[in-house]
Amino acid sequence: MESKGLGSSKKYPPKPSRFQIPEFDPVTGELNPYYEELTGNKNPWDIKHMPNQKWHRYVSFIKSGIRILGYGLIPFNLVAATIVLIFSEIVGIIEELV
Repeated sequence: MESKGLGSSKKYPPKPSRFQIPEFDPVTGELNPYYEELTGNKNPWDIKHMPNQKWHRYVSFIKSGIRILGYGLIPFNLVAATIVLIFSEIVGIIEELV
């Protein structure tokens, strides 16, 4: 039988609290460094894996240029305009993944 005393290395889930654990300091705005330890969940405001804003902007400009080209083709060739606009939507999906 295992001992469950103070020397136990077993981790137990945090006890439910009747108080809400703050995600960040309301005065300084810094993230609560103990949020995960106290709640057992990742802090929803922790954005370590934020998308690359530089590449997102570049792909967005390319998508906008393709859309302008597609709308400019509408009076001349509806099929080509449709293909270009569908391609711009594919670039839009790529934009969200960058």
